[in-house]
Amino acid sequence: MHRFHVVDAFTDQPFRGNPAAVLVLDGPYDDAWAQRVAAEFNLSETAFVRPVTADGADYELRWFTPRTEVDLCGHATLAAAHVLVEHGAGGPFRFTSRSGVLTVTVRDGMLWLDFPANPPYAKEVPDGLLAALGGEPVWAGFSDVGDYFVVYPDEAAVRALVPDLAAVERCTVRGVTVTAPADAAQSHDFVSRLFAPAVGVPEDPVTGSAHTALGPYWAGRLGRTRLEAVQCSARGGDLTVELPADAPDRVHIGGRAVTVSEGTLHA
Repeated sequence: MHRFHVVDAFTDQPFRGNPAAVLVLDGPYDDAWAQRVAAEFNLSETAFVRPVTADGADYELRWFTPRTEVDLCGHATLAAAHVLVEHGAGGPFRFTSRSGVLTVTVRDGMLWLDFPANPPYAKEVPDGLLAALGGEPVWAGFSDVGDYFVVYPDEAAVRALVPDLAAVERCTVRGVTVTAPADAAQSHDFVSRLFAPAVGVPEDPVTGSAHTALGPYWAGRLGRTRLEAVQCSARGGDLTVELPADAPDRVHIGGRAVTVSEGTLHA
């Protein structure tokens, strides 16, 4: 039997943000079992945490979608740190992962992810992807987080997208991030959405890892190193992104989280 928590990340309200299941385990576990657990929860990500002493880390952290293990996930990392804080740990938390050692600290009432930056770059997109998304993008490229990266002229265009997800699935590696500058009257700086049907996530509610590309892109466009972001999915979520001057290859992503359920997994 294993305890689990379901945490809404990048929000301070239940039923917003991005839900992730978190299991904090005592020792090694079977990969196939972890994948079945993730399929059972059927959330965009399930995080598995266990204590280790390796690579300067305190914990191992892995992320599984209902279909596959992924290399990087922001909201489930935030959720994992939130669970550790709720159980008395103070941080900083150092997680060894498929993306190296990731650190989460507590600052300004938020949890802050320290992730590698993945600025997008120009790259030809697959035939049919832009048509599958719809709208009239102004730029398209790729980010090494594993997503195509498509920029639209304004917030309304991103909010209005109703993509052909079957066609998007045929065109993508992990997924596709769409983004635009915020409307002038808004308090945030930019918006985004992310579609990842190829890994079992038609639309991700809030995607921390995508902001390792969004942060550098909008910092360059807007000329600021601290940005407020909204992922405008149906659930919606709020993130603060900082580009540290002393570590240009890193992105700090801040957010809040709330536990909505916990229980025992009898398997």
